[in-house]
Amino acid sequence: MKTYLLKNSKGISVIFLIIAMLLMVTIGYVFSYLIPSKQKGLSFPIHSIKAFYLAQSGVEFAVRYAITNVWTTPALLNNLDNVTRNLGDRNGRFTLDYDRPNNRLTSVGVIPNGSERRITVSNFTSFLTNPKGLILDPRSPSPCWSVGTQVARFYIRNASENNVTLTLFSATWTQNPPVRRIQRIDMDGVQKYAGNYRDGDPPESFNLGGNSQTLTPDQVITVLVYWANNVTNGANIAINFYPAVGNGYTFFLDPGGAGLPNC
Repeated sequence: MKTYLLKNSKGISVIFLIIAMLLMVTIGYVFSYLIPSKQKGLSFPIHSIKAFYLAQSGVEFAVRYAITNVWTTPALLNNLDNVTRNLGDRNGRFTLDYDRPNNRLTSVGVIPNGSERRITVSNFTSFLTNPKGLILDPRSPSPCWSVGTQVARFYIRNASENNVTLTLFSATWTQNPPVRRIQRIDMDGVQKYAGNYRDGDPPESFNLGGNSQTLTPDQVITVLVYWANNVTNGANIAINFYPAVGNGYTFFLDPGGAGLPNC
């Protein structure tokens, strides 16, 4: 039996070259498959982020649009329902929805064939009337009737970086006869007003407890508004407080107009 030895080194080099080329082709094929898959996987979080910023832009648009059109009451804010702004097929769109009974705005950002995100803003009217100042405190219980339907209780917070001193008030509400009037207002446990205020009357000054109420930054106080007797089917209650100089602060106690719940 004869044994043949491969003595030509050039032949061995050709074989190794062929093997190396096959390996490179294989690696190239694998990378050509993995890279598009990775890019496709990354597109989902990118679209989600874009949709989130679209929804956020929708909230900012709603605030400016409502203020420009003087839509500062829950009834008028229903005009925001289904307002849509389309930024193009690639850039997406946002759509607004205002929930009047709960005074909530929802903005939905959508990237076509990509992602959808939504942002919900509670107590939306406070962003229109009190952009930097007093707000209904979101960390405290919601406005309610604390004594029958005669005493309304709510909590306000100073969301600004400066002291706010209140000296006057006004109020509006609807009710069935007999007509009731506000006879007393307490703030932070101190009586500030005694009188006979009628629905829609001009602002009246505080006449007790130092004739004013100061809130320091981030301070929360309890407000009690007393009517002369039980208010029959009282609804659409809005209480306004004013500093001596400058704009006032409006608090919609039942933005849906369905009346206050019991505490």
